[in-house]
Amino acid sequence: QVQLVESGGGLVQPGGSLRLSCAASGSIFSIDVMGWYRQAPGKQRELVAVTSGRPTTYADSVKGRFTISRDNAKNTVYLQMNSLKPEDTAVYYCYAVVALVAGQAKYQYWGQGTQVTVSS
Repeated sequence: QVQLVESGGGLVQPGGSLRLSCAASGSIFSIDVMGWYRQAPGKQRELVAVTSGRPTTYADSVKGRFTISRDNAKNTVYLQMNSLKPEDTAVYYCYAVVALVAGQAKYQYWGQGTQVTVSS
């Protein structure tokens, strides 16, 4: 199986920065997609940013403030979040599409989530 472990969440003041990390481990042949989603209270889970080797996709609400990056050697994805706003408050979930065996089906995995709270 595959595990995604996130870190880096916390409480930050408006205008501040945080960096989230997510490391994938387990029986991994390759990782096609890695990224981040978030879910605020009372709202649906939404895409924040994903990267797959093609042009990175960002939610309009975070463009210019958040940057996703990936270290393929470490199976790790990062989310640098700058100029944070109260509306960025949510649980952030790591996401990956993983091939366990060459040429076989790929599977989606989710991390357990890390809380990001932006408040003064």
